[in-house]
Amino acid sequence: MALATVGDTTQATLDVTTDRIDAFAEVSGDTSPLHLDEDHAAASMFGGRIAHGMLTAGAVSAALADLPGEIVYLSQDLQFVKPVRPGETVTVTATVVEDLGDDRVRVETVAETTETVLTGDAVVLSLPLVEQGD
Repeated sequence: MALATVGDTTQATLDVTTDRIDAFAEVSGDTSPLHLDEDHAAASMFGGRIAHGMLTAGAVSAALADLPGEIVYLSQDLQFVKPVRPGETVTVTATVVEDLGDDRVRVETVAETTETVLTGDAVVLSLPLVEQGD
């Protein structure tokens, strides 16, 4: 089984809906009115509801999982560039940019709607898949 190597690229998409935002708030416990209350959010600097940054970052995890090998997420550096709103689709591109040795690679991560909303770098282990017996 091939392991992730420099140049490997994957993508994942996430349709951001109010239902997904509400569900993420329930699961995470982050019930900020910026995410859940349209009237409150409309009066904020954002002018309306926005998705949790970590909901968008969840799409990064999905893209990383599609890299070759058994992927173990070790770390992530994130910069939230723009808010994501209900009705937008986020597309994450994950590109292996550096072999760090010991089965570790550094991956550049970028999330976009109509413009870049998140950037960062992840470090993952890319291990051989364990074969299951019959």
